[in-house]
Amino acid sequence: MPKKITFILFFIFTGAGIAEARLTVTDKLSTYRRGSSEERIDLATRLGKSFSSLSPGLDRDYFIKCLEETVNIGDPRDLELDEAVRLCVAAHRGSGEE
Repeated sequence: MPKKITFILFFIFTGAGIAEARLTVTDKLSTYRRGSSEERIDLATRLGKSFSSLSPGLDRDYFIKCLEETVNIGDPRDLELDEAVRLCVAAHRGSGEE
């Protein structure tokens, strides 16, 4: 399972049209906090498209909610978004909604 997540995160980073100013999973959580609503929704949409093949519950709405909760709790330090995404996927798996 970790290899699938790593592959999906790599795909999101490399295949997401990096020429545009978009949030990517290699951005810091602090960058996500400062991002616009459109940028956050765009990232959640890309994550949902990539992860919904693992589980239908890992959709755009789930990532919007989970990333907001994860990023806004405590001090994000220099953590990258991929770590928050991994937490979201693990939380979903732990909830038994596979």
